[in-house]
Amino acid sequence: MDQRTPSPLLDRIDLGAAADFLATHARVLDRRRFELLIGEGSPDALAAALAAYRNPDGGYGWGLEPDLRSTSSQPGPALHAFEVLAELAAAGAPVPEAVGLCDWLASVTAPEGGLRFAEPFTDRAGCAPFWVEPAPGPSLQITAIAVATAYDVARHEPAVAAHPWLATATRFCLDAAAALTPDAHAIELAFTLRFLDAVHDVEARARELMARLGSFLPPDGILPVQGGAEGESMRPLDVAPHPGRPVRELFSPDAVAAELDRLAGLQQADGGWPVEWQTYSPAAELEWRGYLTVRALSVLRANG
Repeated sequence: MDQRTPSPLLDRIDLGAAADFLATHARVLDRRRFELLIGEGSPDALAAALAAYRNPDGGYGWGLEPDLRSTSSQPGPALHAFEVLAELAAAGAPVPEAVGLCDWLASVTAPEGGLRFAEPFTDRAGCAPFWVEPAPGPSLQITAIAVATAYDVARHEPAVAAHPWLATATRFCLDAAAALTPDAHAIELAFTLRFLDAVHDVEARARELMARLGSFLPPDGILPVQGGAEGESMRPLDVAPHPGRPVRELFSPDAVAAELDRLAGLQQADGGWPVEWQTYSPAAELEWRGYLTVRALSVLRANG
């Protein structure tokens, strides 16, 4: 007789319904990511899907960030490109595009060493206002999460790990993180903690900074997003999606277990996961749902 304890999280997930949702509503990119996640996909097929969003300058646009519909290369799509490139690299596929993306990011990096939230663009239809009229100067929020995802690629690709842009942007993020105060915006704080976790093993300053910024977290680890949709929050799995990482130690096991239970319970009747923030076009909402469905399954799988 099988004496294994059933997983209540896995019992609640309908993988077939998730596959149907993705086939019905999601981008080809997220369908390919799902196929690779469940072991039925091809890295070449996923690389081809990502290539549709790449510009000749090495950057990415074309709605890869669903609320930024511009064709132009932008820092927001860059972080999503790094996410996919990290999945490809982890599958053993070559990712020369990652070096080209670092080259493009270096070309638009501000003198201070960080990325501007968005580069100027004119094709604004369907774009969220915060992309159209960003705050001036370099942004810790966008730089931190772009660098964090770049380090996911760098673990597999030495040319990315050695790229001068990564070193420059890392220094900017470390200095900016040291200046954060407890009233920092929730997304900025969450993304900075993700960055500090990514560089924890290679930057001595990261350990002390993570402890200091971790003290800004409330006991339940849930950070309300100022100016966001009603109930919008950055949650423990947004900061620490993977077990075994230093940033996970900022959250109690009970808080993490509650968030995993919540994430599993968010699957909708149509098989997909919902968007919990404001979107700016019907297409963007469906694209975010496809992205979030793959993300939910990936996080749940990583957590056993």
